[in-house]
Amino acid sequence: MSDYHLSLVIPVYNEQDNLRDLSEKIKLVLSQLNYKYEVIFINDGSTDKSFEILKKIVAFGPDIKIINFRKNFGQTAALSAGIDNAQGDIIVPLDADLENDPADIPRLVSKLNEGYDVVSGWRKNRWQNKFLSRRLTSMAANWLISTVTKVKLHDYGCTLKAYRREIIKEVGLYGEMHRFIPALASWQGARVTEIEVNYQPRRFGKSNYGLGRTFKVLLDLMTIQFLSGYSTKPIHFFGLSGFISIFIGFLAGFLAIYYKLTQQKDFISTPLPVLTALFLIVGVLFILIGLLAEMLMRVYHETQRRPIYSIKEKINF
Repeated sequence: MSDYHLSLVIPVYNEQDNLRDLSEKIKLVLSQLNYKYEVIFINDGSTDKSFEILKKIVAFGPDIKIINFRKNFGQTAALSAGIDNAQGDIIVPLDADLENDPADIPRLVSKLNEGYDVVSGWRKNRWQNKFLSRRLTSMAANWLISTVTKVKLHDYGCTLKAYRREIIKEVGLYGEMHRFIPALASWQGARVTEIEVNYQPRRFGKSNYGLGRTFKVLLDLMTIQFLSGYSTKPIHFFGLSGFISIFIGFLAGFLAIYYKLTQQKDFISTPLPVLTALFLIVGVLFILIGLLAEMLMRVYHETQRRPIYSIKEKINF
């Protein structure tokens, strides 16, 4: 048995204006629960006064803990550090920007107790006034992830989720993989569901999400799709790519011979065959090299067991 029933894991990056309100709300909600809990803040290389404020919040009690990174490693690394150090039977990640409502935590835990292994939050009312600029793209992204992973969720981007400890501890995290945890857990046999949670727009600070992260998410989505289907049989993927490439080569060669025999064009009269072959070969090679690199990184992380973060200090552990 673990020392705690519930562990909150909260990545923090430049959230000095939100931390006091967040800690008060968490304290109010958790004080009403009848089981032991811990709150783990991960300071992900903040450049403002977040760490100083966190050290004051620790005075609230011995179950408030801090992990301080040496530099900014990103949200996935922060969550990974919190999960690795969490002792609770149930682990609940939470954003520090007050967009997630701590009052939803008991509902997530209650749903988990119905027999599920993962309960994901769904911010149903998010982006109501920004349908074209934000909501539509969010819906498209969640539909794409659900289609690729075969795990149907409305809001993969919501950090507020509840996991059973034995499930989340088995999921390896790197890149931007934190948003895909429900899918990764489902592939290990976990029962996944979702419930609606409250959403409040950010009041202080600025969002750390940008267009660049969208491309990272798409690349990570390609990675997990590859790993889910071909991690143990990569020859099926590479072989299929090879056959397609060979087919295109035969087709291009057939057309070149056809043009030559019908005296429409000589082999050297058009650059299209060379350009087609060049771009196809380069494109296939880039994709295969990228996927091979992902496989090597996965093997490296899982065999070496080296963390994707560096901790400068721990407080209250």
